[in-house]
Amino acid sequence: MSALSYHEGAYMSLMRGLRELDLQGPCVPSELYLIGDHAFPLAMNSKGQVLMAASLYGRGRIVVLGHEGYLTAFPALVENALTWLRGDGSDNLSVGVHKNIKAVADNLSRSIFQAKVVGSFSNDLEVGVYVTDAYSVGADPKDLVAFLKAGGGVLIAGQAWHWAVNHPKENAILQFPGNKVSGVAGIYCTTHYGKVEILPVYPQIPSSWMTIKLGKDFEDDLEFLLQNVSEFDLQGESVPSEVLVHGPLAFPIGTTKDGQAFLAGAYYGQGRVIVVTHEAYLGRKTLASFWNNAIDWLDQGRQGVIGVVPDLSLSELGLKCEKTVFKKDLSVFVCTAYIDDHVAEIQDFVAEGGGLLIGGHAWYWAHTHKGQNPLTDFSGNKILNKMGMSLLKATISGGSYKAPVPSQAMKHTYHFRNLLHLLAGHVAQGEKLREHEEERLKKLGQDCADYLSMKAYYSYSYMQVFSILTDIMKKSGMPQVSEKNPVKSPKDYLLLSLGADLYNVSPNPDALLPYLIKQDPIMPFVYNQRIRINANTAGMKEWLSTGLYLSPGMKTEIIIPAEIVNKRWTIQVGCQTDKLNAEELKRAPCVCERFPVTTEKMQVSNLWGGLIYLVAPPNTKVEGAEIMVQTATPAPYYKCGVTTAADWLSLRKAPSPWAELEFDNIILTVPSHVVRDLERSDEVAALWNDIMKGVADLAAIPHKFERKERIVADVQISHGWMHSGYPIMMHSSIAAELVSLDDARTVGLWGEIHELGHNQQRSCWEFPPHTTECTCNLWSVYVHEEVLGLNRAQKQTKIGI
Repeated sequence: MSALSYHEGAYMSLMRGLRELDLQGPCVPSELYLIGDHAFPLAMNSKGQVLMAASLYGRGRIVVLGHEGYLTAFPALVENALTWLRGDGSDNLSVGVHKNIKAVADNLSRSIFQAKVVGSFSNDLEVGVYVTDAYSVGADPKDLVAFLKAGGGVLIAGQAWHWAVNHPKENAILQFPGNKVSGVAGIYCTTHYGKVEILPVYPQIPSSWMTIKLGKDFEDDLEFLLQNVSEFDLQGESVPSEVLVHGPLAFPIGTTKDGQAFLAGAYYGQGRVIVVTHEAYLGRKTLASFWNNAIDWLDQGRQGVIGVVPDLSLSELGLKCEKTVFKKDLSVFVCTAYIDDHVAEIQDFVAEGGGLLIGGHAWYWAHTHKGQNPLTDFSGNKILNKMGMSLLKATISGGSYKAPVPSQAMKHTYHFRNLLHLLAGHVAQGEKLREHEEERLKKLGQDCADYLSMKAYYSYSYMQVFSILTDIMKKSGMPQVSEKNPVKSPKDYLLLSLGADLYNVSPNPDALLPYLIKQDPIMPFVYNQRIRINANTAGMKEWLSTGLYLSPGMKTEIIIPAEIVNKRWTIQVGCQTDKLNAEELKRAPCVCERFPVTTEKMQVSNLWGGLIYLVAPPNTKVEGAEIMVQTATPAPYYKCGVTTAADWLSLRKAPSPWAELEFDNIILTVPSHVVRDLERSDEVAALWNDIMKGVADLAAIPHKFERKERIVADVQISHGWMHSGYPIMMHSSIAAELVSLDDARTVGLWGEIHELGHNQQRSCWEFPPHTTECTCNLWSVYVHEEVLGLNRAQKQTKIGI
């Protein structure tokens, strides 16, 4: 059973037989805030306030009601809760009930449960479930937390708004008695009144975009942390990562002007955590005031032992620390983000009140672990994700950054959750976004991509964000971007990127497809196409064309020979490999998908569609292997020496929107309309074979290239009119010149050969950047004069010398 279906199953058990909850009586509940993977709502009002919730901690279960009066007002709900709380397969019907809520025991006298009224919780009660109001858990409820963690059930009810009136200077998140138990499981009673009304009981867990908000303004936390701190010194050679702050009780402390966070904090359970995105900053003297404040904040006044892993040192900051590996009796644990053991123990340590200070970056790990996901596979994020913060592969420039003003910080500082809340309100209710909020939508789009890449389907909080992003997409629709309909606004930019991100992580992408691709013409298919592959890649990876195309969102299965499985081969769908970052987009930023070949039968697809390739890794030799593509659309595909003139006259009409012409040493990929009327593909082949021989002659290399060059004509490219690389990229508006013999021999192909020249440049005879755009023109001059017969003196204006 998946975690999502587990949460839904638990919800159905807890709400079994209930049609509505009438909260209009005298009880004024507290709003509950939920964090972590396991907490989920049971009752939510029309303002999106959670008034009842459930969660897990360790092997145990907990249900929290926003007012103690609900324990007697809803006896059927209480009985359902007791049944669920005692755990699957448990035959322990004994329930401990605190004496302050004796009426609950009276109600249970007519049930299957055996209630006994007690003065307080103790380990020798031998009950399956303990029921208490939120005010009677005791000053130090460690035994009750241990009971929960070991598999016990806890039903707790109460509101914190009245407590806050009598404790105006105390932190309800940590000091309200009930939160000392429920907080470890990610449920907090807040000081906010809950709106009371008659709530329908839905068949699924209630959800609302209004729940995506922050659980605190963090002003008091920032005032404490930023005492005597005016700036953060990040100067020097250390390169920090960015940290994505995404939890409702997580907050940025230090950020760049454009909202990238390098220092952040969070509440998690009953503990606190601070992350800095390079471990070198932990011992920096210029940050000493902050670190002293941070340790005090994490310690929560215990004046306990500060444990520091042996490879870090805080001694120069004047802090009294103990060099140690992780152990449970510390007050604060200081470590790097590269720690890969004790992950669950560290999380429980913080949840039960400990402090964690962790430093490190993820960019180098991402650079050295290609194909792995830093959000899920990097050791630091295995600790931090649950706590509402994640280290990214994105980096931050060194420098000196001003500390925020505590009273203004959360109003002006970018926060993933704040802006997502505003966007959801804008889409759902037409609430207007202010100019600076709209400008930040592009960053929100990138943060959504990073967040969604966690694929944390086991986490209710993740699936809640996923669901709200899906609703945003369904209500807004994805912009149908094209050359005639470019994307210009930050909102459309976000939606364009978000559509693909949601599609790629959705458990049911087919249900999303109609909201993403509005015009998807039906194309004819071919079945069980066998493609013979030959590769001898020397030191470079190489795309191997199949002549087959997948339409947007179409899935196909590919049968792979065992000899290339788990050998660094990939399947690629799409030829447009440039990642776009322009202010105006004529296509989505990323439209190419790659799939590592890990099994002999693989399913592949691409939201945007694309030609199918096998990508051979460097230093690979394979001869005569065969793949089989079960379903695809044929593409116009000419292969020199294989495709006959008669074959081409029918192949050029193949329905794919992309066509490929493969010659001896170069492959041209163009929109299919460019070749529909091309009759003499053999003459174009002869032209390009001669051009590539000329390129080889000037480079003093063999006429047979180690790897065929590629040119792809795209509606938009990452930079310039054309750029070199593998493939060379050019604008599709001029793609016709690639197959025009007349143009080649009268106007020339200066730009294309200029880029081919770039690919022949060698660092040993360059003086970058001075000669970079110069020596490549030697190939343009040579090929135009020696192959195309265009004299530079006569054709200077036309060929652009």
